[in-house]
Amino acid sequence: MSLPLPGSSPSPARRSLLRGSLAASAALTLGGTGLAAPAFALSGRPRAGWGVQAGDVTASSGLVWVRSDRPARMLVETSATESFRHARRHVGPLVGAGTDFTGTTALRGLPAGEQIHYRVTLVDPDDPRRTGEPVLGTFRTAPDRRRDGVRFLWSGDIAGQGWGINPDIGGFRAYEEMRRLDPDFFLCSGDTIYADGVIQPSVTLPDGRIWRNVTTPEKSKVAETLDEYRGNFRYNLLDHNVRAFNAQVPSVVQWDDHEVRNNWYPGQILDDPRYTEKDVDVLAARASRAFGEYFPVSTLHARGEGRERRMHRVVRYGPLLDVFVLDMRSYRNANSPGRQADDTTGILGAEQLAWLKRELAASRAVWKVFAADMPIGLVVPDGAANFEAVAQGDPGAPLGRELQIAELLRFVKHRRITGTVWLTADVHHTSAQHYAPERAAFQDFAPFWEFVSGPLAAGAFPASALDATFGPERVFVRAPERGNLSPMESPQYFGEVDIDGHSGELTVRLRAEGGTVLFSKVLQPGQVGQ
Repeated sequence: MSLPLPGSSPSPARRSLLRGSLAASAALTLGGTGLAAPAFALSGRPRAGWGVQAGDVTASSGLVWVRSDRPARMLVETSATESFRHARRHVGPLVGAGTDFTGTTALRGLPAGEQIHYRVTLVDPDDPRRTGEPVLGTFRTAPDRRRDGVRFLWSGDIAGQGWGINPDIGGFRAYEEMRRLDPDFFLCSGDTIYADGVIQPSVTLPDGRIWRNVTTPEKSKVAETLDEYRGNFRYNLLDHNVRAFNAQVPSVVQWDDHEVRNNWYPGQILDDPRYTEKDVDVLAARASRAFGEYFPVSTLHARGEGRERRMHRVVRYGPLLDVFVLDMRSYRNANSPGRQADDTTGILGAEQLAWLKRELAASRAVWKVFAADMPIGLVVPDGAANFEAVAQGDPGAPLGRELQIAELLRFVKHRRITGTVWLTADVHHTSAQHYAPERAAFQDFAPFWEFVSGPLAAGAFPASALDATFGPERVFVRAPERGNLSPMESPQYFGEVDIDGHSGELTVRLRAEGGTVLFSKVLQPGQVGQ
């Protein structure tokens, strides 16, 4: 079953791009994937049926990703125009079975603040005359002038709770809505897949309607093997909305728990009967490898002696914005009741916290966005007694993982670091919280805002309880009253951040699928807290 492309109105400069990228991926058959395994698809020319995507774009660089259906050399051409006159060539890697036939090419020396058109060609490594049909993409590099402004979207939580690609509603249709907004980039705040979530062919909703899913073998069980994790990442690319979005909008991607398994932490040993592999560290290593194969993330494609392969990084997007991409999963301690009076590991780990402080102190951007894969003051339980995020429901002085966040907030205040904003997803509803010391048990920090969005293509859940330690006030929330509402029953959510190049004001809009702006807040630049 193939998904029809909804009507769209891309900018004139991008219509031919979208025709090209969609035509190249139109052969994907969604009923059972319909794709021959690369090892058995040796006739013809290399094909890039899974589209293209760009990531971690800065003022002068970016990464471009592709997947082939067989061994091939990846070539990328970039140009200032759709005609590709005076194109520049970038020779990429030889892709093969070792990376599930995926490849990522680094583009350097790009002009700042410009629309970059690119095309990816796959070349037969044994016969350079045999090339696949080029696949087209585009992105804007970050500006080097403040007056140009920045606008981006964020959300997370994709294909969760059994709600997969439903052709009856047009697939992951929020992606098409985001594409039409034509942002500079998309911040994906984690839970990019649900490796622990089985996708059934159909689900009966409470009102009797039938939800139909596109299914694949890899989504018929929890992911344990490397190939099963890879299949989870491929699943989302079966959706035509995702491929069209990827061809037009670069991403900054982080992970959370469902890329491995619900609520995981390092050192965990599972008692879940669905898993034959009980060691979460083994599962996490496989998931991390697959994540790096399927997303263009600069620090996961680091090369050279002394370069650490890691998720946390800073994406510098011109003079107005630095995005501090946090990893609140890989370095955390075990989930617990969270009442420790001394906790140096916390949710970031000591080394990542030290790194974050250094990068914050060095940042000269007007706005510093904390891209967090979990919220700060929202209580996220893990079973009856343990907690998954930072907050643990005790409104008193910081304990457990709160101690590390208190240390970070104190650092921001005492160093007079201006323009910090927290963005996250994870809890499957959308809300805005303002944190202020006069309402808090811990008061040695400057006020700040935390904005939550999502899910983008998953079940919706009721609002989480607030923990008063850092004095949050929920200024806005939109959430259902019962849990796991399907995207046919509840709108999906994403957020928008618009930084004005003249005033420096940052406007956050919380959006619902369908075009509605639910909440808007304007923040002023140059303030330690507000």
